[in-house]
Amino acid sequence: MTTSFETPEVTIVDWDGPIDPENPFNWAKSRKVVINVLCLLATLSCNANATALTAAWRVTNPIYGISDETFPNSYWSVTSWTLGGSLFMACLLPLTEDYSLRWGYLISYAGLIIFTIPQAVIHNFGGFLFLRFLAGGCVSMVANCVVGIICDVWGEERSRHLPVSTFITTYLAGTALGPVVGAAILRRLDWTWIIWIQVIFHATLFTLIAIVLKETRGSVILRRRAELTQKRTGRPAVAVTDVNSPPAVEILTISLRRPVWMFLTEYVVFTFTMWSAFSVGLVYLFTQSTEIVFTDLYGWTPLSAGYVQSSIAIGMLIAWVVNFYSERLYFASASRNSEEVGVPIPEAHLYVSIFGTFVGVLGGMFIYAWTAYPTVPWIGPAIGLAMVGFGINTIVTAVGHYLTCCYARFAISACGAVGAGENLFASFLPLATMAMYRRLGLHLPSTILGILAIPLGLAPVIMIIRGRQIRAKSPFIVEARYESKDLGVQGLDIIEQELRTPPH
Repeated sequence: MTTSFETPEVTIVDWDGPIDPENPFNWAKSRKVVINVLCLLATLSCNANATALTAAWRVTNPIYGISDETFPNSYWSVTSWTLGGSLFMACLLPLTEDYSLRWGYLISYAGLIIFTIPQAVIHNFGGFLFLRFLAGGCVSMVANCVVGIICDVWGEERSRHLPVSTFITTYLAGTALGPVVGAAILRRLDWTWIIWIQVIFHATLFTLIAIVLKETRGSVILRRRAELTQKRTGRPAVAVTDVNSPPAVEILTISLRRPVWMFLTEYVVFTFTMWSAFSVGLVYLFTQSTEIVFTDLYGWTPLSAGYVQSSIAIGMLIAWVVNFYSERLYFASASRNSEEVGVPIPEAHLYVSIFGTFVGVLGGMFIYAWTAYPTVPWIGPAIGLAMVGFGINTIVTAVGHYLTCCYARFAISACGAVGAGENLFASFLPLATMAMYRRLGLHLPSTILGILAIPLGLAPVIMIIRGRQIRAKSPFIVEARYESKDLGVQGLDIIEQELRTPPH
């Protein structure tokens, strides 16, 4: 049954009340959990695609006619992957928001499988990089569609916290575990099996998701209802979410323009982008530095050095557990909010991330640097890596929650700016790793990177001290939070309102 009302020209189609069973917010909890688990498993495995082949560079370099003697040329495969992610996310993601999140997800996932298969047989380095570019673009679409799916099926902020935190953990941990998986496969099988095993796993998971996942985008469901209504009545009908909706070209223009504008003009977006991007860049940097440190210090093989990156994922998993405590702090802050009585304080999202920055990232990098001696057991640097992994997860989680909370319907643009920054740091920061660690030694580069966390880590401290005043000066935050409070905007409405708002 469809609720609709007529204007002189057209029938407006809406949900059949607040408990409409076709509204994804009203789906059974078990159904939501199954969808989320499958999609999060795909996120974990898809992001491992970024770094799994870094374990095989000694085997693949002769095939492609490149050398890592003076420069990590093998890392260009990761750089092209992350650059593809940036471009696809900016240009194609808004179209999935408007036309079909389910089909956007499935087509992107299928694209990943298609563009991964030839990587096992191509011997031209340029062609290989192009395939990596396309595969990375597809993975960025798969991952970001998962965020949309979470927002589509979990309507309340409290119910979204666990799925979002788990998504961020799987997203980061997948990248950290890529070299571990690659090294484990390479120890017993030919390097091409790093690719073939991924293809087999993804094809199996793709089949399950295609069966279970139905359309979650509310606007798409209502649009289909409107089409059926129009066929049945012969009268023009339109979904309520499409009223005053701009064309796809304008939506694409907004998606490209607004993140750049917000990065350049919004203090919060700029500082948080630098803070989060540096953190994500470290995950990719470790794909290069751990091999240098552990082979030089302990005489490990490159494959054994790849295993140690599992300590980063362990730290991220610990941070995921700690995020439950962070969630409690956030919702408990509502009792002392004098700005909006009964509403949690946005800056409460940042408490744990400050500890993660100064103890996790800063402390972890120092331990990673200054336990790098042959007389110190390998567990010393590994503990440092775990601490950094812990810090990175708390930072990225805090940034995601805080921007969504503050910017509401502009959150997709704010997070788009952060995502672009993360991809750029992931693309180019590790390219300097070999030069730093070879010229400066094993201690100084990690120390410098740890020190860089200090000014970047001041961003959340300043927001906790002056956040209310800074937010009051942001036209985006003021407008977004006013409308969210006035209209009761939540979940998918945030995304849909942004995409239908003209650029500032």
